[in-house]
Amino acid sequence: MTTMNTRRATRPVGEVLAWSKSLAEPALRDAAERLPEAMRRIAGYHFGWSDARGEPAHADGGKALRPALVLLCAEAVGGDPADAVPAAVAVELVHHFSLLHDDVMDGDTTRRHRPTAWTVFGTGPAVLAGDALLSLAFEELTPEGAKLLSQGVLELLEGQAADLDFEQRDDVTPPECVRMAGGKTAALIGAACELGALHGGRPGAVPRFGEFGRSVGLAFQHVDDLLGIWGDPAETGKPVYSDLQNRKKSLPVVTALSSGTPAGAKLASLYAGTDPLDETELALAASLVDEAGGRQWSQAQAAALVAKGLRELAVVNPVPRPAAELAALARLITTRTH
Repeated sequence: MTTMNTRRATRPVGEVLAWSKSLAEPALRDAAERLPEAMRRIAGYHFGWSDARGEPAHADGGKALRPALVLLCAEAVGGDPADAVPAAVAVELVHHFSLLHDDVMDGDTTRRHRPTAWTVFGTGPAVLAGDALLSLAFEELTPEGAKLLSQGVLELLEGQAADLDFEQRDDVTPPECVRMAGGKTAALIGAACELGALHGGRPGAVPRFGEFGRSVGLAFQHVDDLLGIWGDPAETGKPVYSDLQNRKKSLPVVTALSSGTPAGAKLASLYAGTDPLDETELALAASLVDEAGGRQWSQAQAAALVAKGLRELAVVNPVPRPAAELAALARLITTRTH
């Protein structure tokens, strides 16, 4: 295929995500039907398929980025994306397990412009629903696929544990924060890409696709942390300065705190308090993160990580059209607004 033909054949990112949803969502709904009734109701609400009473709804269920990565990676090694649909479903189930638990642990009351599941159904039921999604995920996979995903989940849990530990510490370093994000976010995205290559029938390419996914996943977390401070609530579905309100030790914040600058010292003083930060203090904290270099550092890191991921992808000589779409998805990560 010529370069010109490859460009013509490459679908826009929105079309790719819609295609991914059209393949994965019916299978995801079928999987959710196997949940016990009480947990099925919570999952349906969390996915945006129903309201709190269980009546059909069409709320925002997210971009479904991870299923798209699974399916495109399967295509990129020459496989049929339909063969990778169970893996895409498994990854999405794990992702939503983590979101249900994250909302409880972080005390977040809003997700995608709706009350979080735990605020509607209670903490215990939301946690159990998340556990059920995790269990369901492994029913979708072969033993080899389950082993890959299990490793990703263990790294995710280790990253989440580190994130919680950071809340009690005032000496978190940037390398520690990067390792935490590598587990909490990048591990599952890496596993998604590995599963795609595996189900596409090219197990020898799995490590490179994993490296691609982990690089893109870490870039994703950098941008997520930037949006947690400067994101538009109308787009993110979360309150303005939400991460600062929670005094979260995110990547740009930890970089600012460790900068050795006057702005970093002022930010540390704000973070050392226990009273809720008012609007003026939140705006000041955001400006201090920026002044101390945290914002610029995360932006630069995100761009560099995407470039690294694309170099890893190129090594395996992927099929041109899905490779171009994977590159477009990777670049979307650094420019997204929600």
